[in-house]
Amino acid sequence: MSRVVVVSGGGTGIGRAVAHRFADAGDRVVVVGRRVDVLERTAAEINASTGSGLVSSLTADLAEPREAVRVAETVVARHGQVDVLVNNAGGNVEIGAPDGATTGVEGAAWHWLGNFRSNVLTAVLLTEALKDALPAGARVVLVSSIAAYRGSGSGSYAGSKAALHPYAYDLAAQLGPKGVTVNVVAPGYVAETEFFANRLSPERERMLVGQTSTGRASTPADVANSVFWLASPEADQVTAQIVQVNGGALAGR
Repeated sequence: MSRVVVVSGGGTGIGRAVAHRFADAGDRVVVVGRRVDVLERTAAEINASTGSGLVSSLTADLAEPREAVRVAETVVARHGQVDVLVNNAGGNVEIGAPDGATTGVEGAAWHWLGNFRSNVLTAVLLTEALKDALPAGARVVLVSSIAAYRGSGSGSYAGSKAALHPYAYDLAAQLGPKGVTVNVVAPGYVAETEFFANRLSPERERMLVGQTSTGRASTPADVANSVFWLASPEADQVTAQIVQVNGGALAGR
């Protein structure tokens, strides 16, 4: 029986790969994000690739409570419940920030609040809005980052991703009695994503790949496969865990 899967940040990169993986398995997928053109193109391309028409899209700013509630109400009205929720929306507001926007005390407030909204609120608000629509056996997966373990250079991005970990622990304890699992996937360097696109020098990329034990960068499909497994019946007893997908590029290496 096909499941109903909601993927935030589902238009590009990891989110797109996650949506494609579930659609390949015959699940009904709703991709959510802020850019209507990107979402509609992604849904159309995955549907064409799978020949299924299983992927649809919803546009919303999930850092806004009313938008998260609207998405939840729309999904429930269409599908009745949500079997898998993948909170992938996020990013680093410092990327492409105006000159001076991240300096001084006001700059610190700007990027800390921005990354909190982008990476924490987008996950928490959608989860809270959909919590009552999660049936027994449902799965919640949050996408964090290796930065949560070893920092990101400025603190705010890493701190916002790290905040997802205790939220997942508490949510797993809360939802466990009804058979719902909650886990986190923390990728390292993932090539072929907007997050890293045109931002790494060849030297920096070689360094990141050199930190792995596998000798290669991760791909969106690597992360998607881990998310898919966590959502599978085989992972029924796996909850409140942080799964690192980084080829062995652990903190401190």
